[in-house]
Amino acid sequence: MIFLLLQLAAIAAVAVCLYRWRASVRRRNAQTWDSLLARLRPDWSAREWSDRCSSHEGSNATPEEKWKSVQGACGLWAMFENARVMLEMADYAARNSDTVDCQLLASLRSDAMQIRVCVMTALGKYAFTQVNESICANAFRAASAYAEMTARMTELLQVSAAGMVPDFVAAT
Repeated sequence: MIFLLLQLAAIAAVAVCLYRWRASVRRRNAQTWDSLLARLRPDWSAREWSDRCSSHEGSNATPEEKWKSVQGACGLWAMFENARVMLEMADYAARNSDTVDCQLLASLRSDAMQIRVCVMTALGKYAFTQVNESICANAFRAASAYAEMTARMTELLQVSAAGMVPDFVAAT
């Protein structure tokens, strides 16, 4: 009797997972370019970061100054969320264009995962300790990958959807 209940529970759990997955695919396919652009968080920009980073690079800035230059935990979280949205934008471009470079898509996916891992590592360390060089190193690694990802995303859009580039550049 217990074995039968466990089987039914497992089947029900699989059915719920499949239903949720199908709903998320349907929702993803119904997204428009404008809805994706609207989801980008404007409170953290790759251009602003590169300006701040160049002023701290090679200097004897303290970890606190470096942390402030990436806008701390809020800036890291904005990068985390924007990486996911840019990945969805790349998938959108791939679905709606025949001339998408698979190598470029692979590098965008890799950048997104690197950003997300570095951000979670930095935030996890930040939750338990004060700002130090290790946390700043993860934050700057994530910010560097974010700047590279925005450049690659712009390149992808120039090739596959040139009309979308101005809106994307203005949003990042």
